[in-house]
Formats: sequence, C-alpha cells, structure tokens
Amino acid sequence: MGNNLFQFSLSTNKSQEFIDITYLVKQALEQSGIRSGIAVIYCPHTTAGITINENGDPDVVRDILSALDKVFPIEGDYRHFEGNSHAHLKSSYMGAEKTVIINEGKLLLGTWQSLYFCEFDGPRTRKLLIKMISDEWESRG
Repeated sequence: MGNNLFQFSLSTNKSQEFIDITYLVKQALEQSGIRSGIAVIYCPHTTAGITINENGDPDVVRDILSALDKVFPIEGDYRHFEGNSHAHLKSSYMGAEKTVIINEGKLLLGTWQSLYFCEFDGPRTRKLLIKMISDEWESRG
C-alpha cells in the first residue's frame, strides 16, 4: 500500500474469537526497517477490534469473551435491524486501534503480551492495517 503501511487479510472462523496477530506486526516491522518509533495497529471494521493481553494462558481470552457477553449480551433490547448490536458495542469497548512503541527494532511488548484481532460478528474476511512510524528524523538529513 503506501510507504510503511501494511494491509493484511484475516479469515475468522467463529462468531467471536481473538486471533493473535503479533507475528503480522513483527513481519511489518521487519519489512519497514524501522528501528525506533511506533506501530499503529488498526481495524477498519465496526464489529471487530484490537486489544493487547496475555498470550500464555488461552483461558484469559475465553474469560474476556465470556465477560464481554455478560456486559454486552448477544440477545438484548437492541433496535439495530442487523441483529449484531452486541458486536458493535464490543468493538467500541475494545477499540479500533492500539499503538506499540518500537525500540531497537523490536516491539516493546511485555513478556506475556500479544496483540489480538477481536472478532465479534464472524466468521468473516477482515482487513488489518498496520502503520509503522519512524521517529528517526535526525537521519533524514
């Protein structure tokens, strides 16, 4: 796409799921060659989102999805005619983007952290956009 803008296609398999996308962000970082700056990870969908959370225990993701269903139940007093209001609410709650610091060519994620694409209205084919922004302005001459 553009300079340091990367687009990926994701196929989700369930109505609600988290997909670990950390490897895609690392791939984009490697291709960009950026050593210092930020990575913006963006979801251009109104029924999906992006989050950062634990990658060591899959029950954490299960617990998050379960809690979101309690706060934003699939069946509710919703008026949206498509029947996916819960997905719009969950998307807004999780957010459409996350920003991660890049230092010495690496993402500054915690030991147990991963980036997740959050599907709330699947299965679908989704887009994921990653923008790598360098702060190495001094080397531009």
